[in-house]
Amino acid sequence: MRVKCCGLLPVSLSLIAISLLPAGAAASTQIRQDLGVIQDTAASFLHAQTAGLPGRAEIALVPLDARINLPSCAAIEPSFPPGSRAWGNTTVVIRCAAPSPWTVYIRATVKIIADYVVSTKPLTQGHLLTAADLTMRSGDLSQLPAGIITNPDQAYGKTLAGGLPFGSPLRQDMLRAKVAVIQNQVVKLISGGRGFSVSAEGRALNNAEEGQLVQVRSSSGSLVSGVARAGAIVEVSY
Repeated sequence: MRVKCCGLLPVSLSLIAISLLPAGAAASTQIRQDLGVIQDTAASFLHAQTAGLPGRAEIALVPLDARINLPSCAAIEPSFPPGSRAWGNTTVVIRCAAPSPWTVYIRATVKIIADYVVSTKPLTQGHLLTAADLTMRSGDLSQLPAGIITNPDQAYGKTLAGGLPFGSPLRQDMLRAKVAVIQNQVVKLISGGRGFSVSAEGRALNNAEEGQLVQVRSSSGSLVSGVARAGAIVEVSY
């Protein structure tokens, strides 16, 4: 069917119909944001946030609802909401600033699988940690308390602030400073004054961190007290 008007050339009715489409219908033809890109952005963000952690990260994202219809975004930006962290049950915020602002929240679970230090036997407060006291176990660090030790070298030579049951994870806040003098260790006794210095050997009767008092049995058999210093040295004042 053709329509003639006012001497103009014939115009197709189909072209007229397109020109008369309401504004809302035209807007519906805009490019839709690829939800897969949003998911990939969130995953990449979480991988970057966990890159410095020990072990390996296992990341699982909750898929977005396929019915979500968002305008395409040229540059989407990921971030954490306040109080969130890069492990355990977490959330990633994906924002678009322009041309049409929108925000999407993606839930995720992040496991950090790594080796960590546990006790090989029950240990008491003040115990000096050695290789025989500790072993390694593998697991998800996100399910453990903060400050878990993953390198046993960080614990050797330090003492426990409290008791530790068999098989329990070792935390940083459980440790006290590395001891300068170990019980039954041969130490050098140093004393001095204005213009003189005297040194002798003795055997420590207790563990002591640097700066703490330690009792020493001298080679002559006398009992003296002094201040423990690094390198098995005890400073004695008279």
